[in-house]
Amino acid sequence: MPKSLVIDVGRCTGCGYCELMCSFVHHGEFNPLKSRIHASVFIEKSTAVPVVCYQCEDPWCLKACPAGAISIENDPNTDIRVVKVNREKCVGCKMCTLACPFGCIVVSDGYAEKCDLCGGYPECVRICRAGALKFEETEQGIAAKRKSVAERLLDSYQEG
Repeated sequence: MPKSLVIDVGRCTGCGYCELMCSFVHHGEFNPLKSRIHASVFIEKSTAVPVVCYQCEDPWCLKACPAGAISIENDPNTDIRVVKVNREKCVGCKMCTLACPFGCIVVSDGYAEKCDLCGGYPECVRICRAGALKFEETEQGIAAKRKSVAERLLDSYQEG
């Protein structure tokens, strides 16, 4: 059964540990601006929502990339399906950032970056003390997961 990053919006405290861990693992510095996961905090609603790449089944970013730098790969060690950016091919044009409907790709140091699930062992999950982030086997496909998260986000917006 496939594994995916599962977000429990109701448990996120907005502490930012996931952002710090991500930036440290990928860039060697604690800098949330270089993180591939972002906790959007809504003070007026007393809630926070982690936003990270959904590893789409049919990624818009892949279609938008003129350099062919984005591909779908299965990690041979973990059999985890990941949408990856190849820095060697990336030209930094930002077309993928415009195409992603979730804003989950950023350009840093001239190259596109997005969550790569840390090779099947996401560090953001390990550091999340609130239990808002989990990496687990799921029966639902990525499209169903995306819809579930979107519905919860919509509900939280409509309540206020």
